[in-house]
Amino acid sequence: MESLTFVTGNSGKYLSVKEQFEKNNLTVGFYTYDAKELEINDIEKISKNKASDAYKILNKPCFVSDTGFYIENYPNNPGYPGAFVKRSNISSDVDSLLNTMKNVKNRNCKFVDCLTFFDGNEYYTFFGVSSGTLSCEKRGNWNKKFKSNLWYVFIPKNCSKTLAEMSDEERENRCDGRTSALNDFIIWYKNEYLKQKSKTLIL
Repeated sequence: MESLTFVTGNSGKYLSVKEQFEKNNLTVGFYTYDAKELEINDIEKISKNKASDAYKILNKPCFVSDTGFYIENYPNNPGYPGAFVKRSNISSDVDSLLNTMKNVKNRNCKFVDCLTFFDGNEYYTFFGVSSGTLSCEKRGNWNKKFKSNLWYVFIPKNCSKTLAEMSDEERENRCDGRTSALNDFIIWYKNEYLKQKSKTLIL
């Protein structure tokens, strides 16, 4: 079977990806690389650029996963930080974010995941969205599966707990209407991409 590698500098993301692949009887390699991001607020272009950079290093099929965080009524800048999560330092300084948002009543926000797979010829991009609200204080405890410090303050739709307060089972089975870029990618990769590659090899 064709070797596939997930490229990221985030160990929490890798653990989540590895777990989902194993559930689907697939294996995935891991390459630690924190690629430089384009200075634009466009998560798809950033993701494709990272996938291209990663392929140049590995010279084999690989994929990357990026996440934007959009705060509906961020003061004087609706939708901020978007794709600038890391560069804005919002995820590393959650206390400052809460202070900025302390008098804002509309606390709607969402995570948007963008996963890009590049096989050297084509880019395949998948999106996932998880909507919710911003809590008024940090809640929950750190664990090794953390993808972001924003888990301390993000309450998924139809839930009362932050992601950091939830158990692994609660996070996995929450009913917030979210979509998953990773799950969609795995289904496509397993049922379409690999089967097409097999047919090509037979021919």
